[in-house]
Amino acid sequence: MFGRPIELFEIFGFKVRIDLSWLVIAALVTWQLSALVFPAQLPGLAAGTYWIMGAAGALAYFLCLLLHELSHSLVARTYGVQIRGITLFLFGGIAEMAGEPPSPQSEFVIAAAGPAASFGLALACGGLYLAGNVEGWPAPVTAVLGYLGILNGSLALFNLIPAFPLDGGRLLRAILWGWRGSLRWATQVSAGVGSGFGLLLIGLGVISVLNGVLSGVWLFILGLFVRNAATASYHQILLRPALEGEPVSRFRHPDPVTVPRAISVLGLVQSYIYRYHFKMFPVVDDAGRLLGCVTSRQVRALPRDEWDRQTVGSLAERCSPENTIQAGTDAMEALSRMSRTGISRLMVVDGDRLLGVLSLKDLLRFFSLKMELEETR
Repeated sequence: MFGRPIELFEIFGFKVRIDLSWLVIAALVTWQLSALVFPAQLPGLAAGTYWIMGAAGALAYFLCLLLHELSHSLVARTYGVQIRGITLFLFGGIAEMAGEPPSPQSEFVIAAAGPAASFGLALACGGLYLAGNVEGWPAPVTAVLGYLGILNGSLALFNLIPAFPLDGGRLLRAILWGWRGSLRWATQVSAGVGSGFGLLLIGLGVISVLNGVLSGVWLFILGLFVRNAATASYHQILLRPALEGEPVSRFRHPDPVTVPRAISVLGLVQSYIYRYHFKMFPVVDDAGRLLGCVTSRQVRALPRDEWDRQTVGSLAERCSPENTIQAGTDAMEALSRMSRTGISRLMVVDGDRLLGVLSLKDLLRFFSLKMELEETR
């Protein structure tokens, strides 16, 4: 949501990433617990104690979200579904599946794993809370445990709402898929329910704000997220059969506009960016070998008085898996990479040879034409 996620660590073979938007919710949770929840529950403690409790609660919230998504990932792996990683962001987390589950049963079990883990954590924390009260554990410890029990129970219940892409929506999709045998139809229905639920949250958020409840802003943002995610999930179901199995070489521009490394940044702006209106250009040496690429973002970051003194070669980024792709790569993988990185143009390469440029616009144009012909037929 806030740019490229930051990779934290790897667990059980899954890369765990954090979106910068999660820092917002972590700060809000810490503040709410430290300034409002725990002082009301346990009055009279030192301010530092409340902040330690708040930080512990926020950290535990992070771990609970991770365990929730890790449960999805581990179960998905048993069904042969590849997981690209786990990303935590503003409204929770997501286990990034490379494809759809192979059957309705696998979809149901994978979706149910997350809420089951959250319910298990709720029971465990609740049990420790009760045991701590009986055994006379320090009040700050039992207060945090009680909070975690309520939090995990609420997380499980919210995720069971049958609105795609929430876990409950995936359970609904699995049931509909098993009933009618159509993943596309099941996704369309469950995504429609998710979109409607998003509209409901948006409406509740607007009403809350109009009544002076500022927390309604979060309902509004959550509603937008759910609605957009539901729509995107259905589009992905349509995109996958259209693009899967198609090599990116089919969609590349074989004669891309390239930039020599020796020209100035000012020359790049005047003769290339303003002329062709691209945000990324491949950079080549005198022998025509690919050196990397230069983007409008890099130019924007360079002071204006340096444009006529700096060359494109000094500014260019090296070729990397984020800005290049092999010609035989599946087009769906290219689309997924563009989605993850936010890069809409990739250089199609073979070693240090540039074969062309692949753009998001061309992939979507092909998809649109294919859908139009199939719908007509």
